[in-house]
Amino acid sequence: MIRRFCAPVSAALFDAAPAQGGAGDFGALPDWDLSDLYTAPDAPEFARDMAWLETECAAFARDYEGKLAALDAAGMAECIARHEAIETTAGRIMSYAGLRYYQNTVDGERAKFMSDAGDKITTFTTPLVFFSLEFNRIEDAQYEAVFADPRVARFKPVFDRMRAMKPYQLSDELEKFLHDQSVVGAAAWNRLFDETTAALEFTVAGETLSLEATTTLMSDHDRGKREAAARELARVFGENVKLFARVHNTLAKEKEIEDRWRKMPTPQLGRHLSNHVEPEVVEALRNAVVAAYPRLSHRYYALKAKWLGLEKLQVWDRNAPLPTETPRKILWDEAKATVLGAYGAFSPRMAEIAQPFFDKGWIDAGVKPGKAPGAFAHPTVTTVHPYVMLNYLGKPRDVMTLAHELGHGVHQVLAAGQGPMLSDTPLTLAETASVFGEMLTFRALLDAAKTPAERKQLLAGKVEDMINTVVRQIAFYDFECKLHAARATGELTPEDINALWMSVQAESLGPVFEFMPGYETFWTYIPHFVHSPFYVYAYAFGDGLVNALYATYAAGLPDFQTKYFEMLEAGGSKHHKDLLAPFGLDASDPAFWDKGLSMIAGFIDELEAMEA
Repeated sequence: MIRRFCAPVSAALFDAAPAQGGAGDFGALPDWDLSDLYTAPDAPEFARDMAWLETECAAFARDYEGKLAALDAAGMAECIARHEAIETTAGRIMSYAGLRYYQNTVDGERAKFMSDAGDKITTFTTPLVFFSLEFNRIEDAQYEAVFADPRVARFKPVFDRMRAMKPYQLSDELEKFLHDQSVVGAAAWNRLFDETTAALEFTVAGETLSLEATTTLMSDHDRGKREAAARELARVFGENVKLFARVHNTLAKEKEIEDRWRKMPTPQLGRHLSNHVEPEVVEALRNAVVAAYPRLSHRYYALKAKWLGLEKLQVWDRNAPLPTETPRKILWDEAKATVLGAYGAFSPRMAEIAQPFFDKGWIDAGVKPGKAPGAFAHPTVTTVHPYVMLNYLGKPRDVMTLAHELGHGVHQVLAAGQGPMLSDTPLTLAETASVFGEMLTFRALLDAAKTPAERKQLLAGKVEDMINTVVRQIAFYDFECKLHAARATGELTPEDINALWMSVQAESLGPVFEFMPGYETFWTYIPHFVHSPFYVYAYAFGDGLVNALYATYAAGLPDFQTKYFEMLEAGGSKHHKDLLAPFGLDASDPAFWDKGLSMIAGFIDELEAMEA
């Protein structure tokens, strides 16, 4: 499965996704040109690469299995180069298959093409499972001596991360079994989830709508439409809740079994290790956000209830526009100019990197039947370029989604110079450039606001996005923690999972909310719980980090742009402590998170002052 980065601002983690509409309503929306990967599924280059991959995987295993500990620096450098070539070819194949699939997830041919490609690559790469297992058995002294050599020294961070899994490594035979079994395990359940959500249909005001179209009504100006959409979402989710409960039960149990065999002390540790972040740092983030609920979400939503003239908010009011907000359709060219202008004002280099996304078919923007929901930026491989997927409907939040995903794209372009092994940024840092791109765009719009009402609208929108990115994601993280803990003790009924979901909702959203019957099923369609367990805290991590970064930029840190680009260019080659040190920041300091949260509180302060 290809990597996906989904912007919470575009969908509030699929709480308010864009609706269907004609591309012509917003100007000429770009489509992907995937020919930089392959020109067609039956392209001779695709068959050539698949055949090469089969041969080279077998040759790599033949040449290196049982011999890694004996390699000197020169031999290790050659081994790494060959492994990177395999990664690149496999990544290119699966990027092409995956991107085609996400353009139309209900197309049986595309689904089969991706599944068949994945099956073949899993088979081809099974002989390579030895690599990490055997590498982790190299004695520490030998490992340190070899990687002290300049020819391989730069790869040491990625192998240090790999060796962090050493205490949780299974036997070679079991690791190979898990590798082979993955295509009918988690990957199959992920696909079932994707195809089910893409095929859901909802009826609102006599019209049959997709999930995308229905969720967008949750931010409509007409409160009646919002309520009708919310109740219809609840009805359809309720009808399908048993299937979604089965997906979550199976995946959580599968993870519990694997974690138990690996002797992982917590379900979250695997994610923390892959993110190269210490559990105590995540715990500090989580605790800081939960402690801030009253001064962030509780306070803001009480203010919003006042604006809407309501004593209590319903779930369909959470993403409602302000009563004074005039609906406005933003054409694609205006969105493009807004984001590129904000990027260029920060640094012409950033706008130059972003420009080809618009000019060369690197963005697929329109809403189309069967297209995957939400938005993401996929880096493909370092020898090609990233692709961005949107579902653009001309809303202000769609502009922020464009800024967010282009930020990912810029980051991925800059990090590509590190090569396949080191370009991949841990999830906690992968949101840095995307959220920073949003912040640049927001600040540009705020500076251009002509009236207090316009400024209020922008501030309120930004606060809601930040609450969705920080408060909501930490609440989602707590839900996942409770879900996996509960599943470890036995099978969970849909009612059990519903109760866990509701246990975090009132706490995070505050006492001003009432929850309609049926809202307890709204966990069912959030993809991160299925595709990437415990991913969601990375959004809060990224937002807090960017808030602190932006405060440093606004304070006039000398040569900030140079330091910023160097951070992005580092990809996954450095630990977060080393990346943040040039800015005088340290994520392991609990006060670091309060600094970021204070920015959100400051925006709410300004909104409250406008009411005085």
